[in-house]
Amino acid sequence: MAKLKDTLLKKIEEHRPRTTALLKDHADVKLGEVTIGQAIGGARGVRCLVTDISYLDPMEGIRFRGKTIPETFAALPAVPGQEYPYVEGFWYFLLTGQIPTAAEANEIAEDFKRRAEVPQYVFDVLRAMPRDTHPMTMFSAAILSMQRESRFIHEYHKGMGKMDYWDPMYEDATTLLARLPRIAAYIYRMKYRGDTHISADPNLDMGGNFARMMGIDKPYDDVARMYFILHSDHESGNVSAHTVHLVASALSDAFYALSAGMNGLAGPLHGLANEEVLRWTQNLMEKLGGKLPTEKQLKDALWETLNSGQVIPGYGHAVLRKTDPRYMAQREFCLKHLPDFPLFKLVSMIYEAAPPILQEQGKAKNPWPNVDAQSGVIQWYYGVTEYEFYTVLFGVGRAIGTLANIIWDRALGYPIERPKSVTTAMLEEAANKAMAGSAK
Repeated sequence: MAKLKDTLLKKIEEHRPRTTALLKDHADVKLGEVTIGQAIGGARGVRCLVTDISYLDPMEGIRFRGKTIPETFAALPAVPGQEYPYVEGFWYFLLTGQIPTAAEANEIAEDFKRRAEVPQYVFDVLRAMPRDTHPMTMFSAAILSMQRESRFIHEYHKGMGKMDYWDPMYEDATTLLARLPRIAAYIYRMKYRGDTHISADPNLDMGGNFARMMGIDKPYDDVARMYFILHSDHESGNVSAHTVHLVASALSDAFYALSAGMNGLAGPLHGLANEEVLRWTQNLMEKLGGKLPTEKQLKDALWETLNSGQVIPGYGHAVLRKTDPRYMAQREFCLKHLPDFPLFKLVSMIYEAAPPILQEQGKAKNPWPNVDAQSGVIQWYYGVTEYEFYTVLFGVGRAIGTLANIIWDRALGYPIERPKSVTTAMLEEAANKAMAGSAK
């Protein structure tokens, strides 16, 4: 080992016990309005961001502009002849807080079609990358490559008033969102379907065209509509949403900001979790002989997983304290369209068995399933069996909420984000003062 790396390792080993002690013994010590535990723990629960696009209630789940997921699906106009709403109408709703009429949703759909043509140079960038490149790397690079077209940067350099920044940001965000399904489908078919591609149909909406370009028959178009809406936003504090907000706060344009957010989404603790959940579920079925287990076999397997120090993937959530409504929305789809699919049956059995076991174990704050416990099963059923592509699907949806947020950030003139850091020594000093004060 090089001397620098050897010295660094020693420093790391010396420092780790200090952080461990602070979290173990002094997590509740306050640094102003924030505790040591929050400062070290990723600012979890610190109320310092503002968004009206969505709110994550611990007991109700996500609310989009005040509406629950069932209320949102019920209120939005459905695509004619289909079960689920226009994604374009949902975009209208997130931006305005108003439910569009069918005519207004269709008007947005037509606007998306006018913007949806992807420049050839984007495909050239994708084709220049090694074919074993992760699809999220490709997706982020494709988004970033279009930055040269930013209306915001063009207008900003010409000179414009701060309160007008939202206008070119809206144009950039809408164009970018309209192009994302084509880019995602192109990546998928280039990597996994023999580099054969399917053109868009001018008569179809965003969800319908995505299913067409993926080459998957109905009702996958409704899967796309449902999936994109469910994954669109989750407050502004999660990694992808916060990253888009943070980067845009520097007056970076939508292309820079969304590309950065997709890089955050690609992390195993965030958007990549759906891939890990499905792999674990399939491995569990294989371990149980490739057949659906008995109730006892499943419980024994879940306890074995926990007793080995592992977690049950897809269970638990940083904020929620009930079953994720996004899980339930997808479960309802599965019960209607693929009730006999063995993998779904196993997921349903885990849904019944896992929460009581996690409650008995006593370590999980939330023993209920989150969105990732269900989403991969649907994709697998409809032939999208390439795990690593699932996060791209997540990314198309997450773009809707994050782009809506940064349009409003511009409209309200929010400043650059700049929290203040402290040193470990400062934390230790605060902890020592608190100890001395409590001893008096």
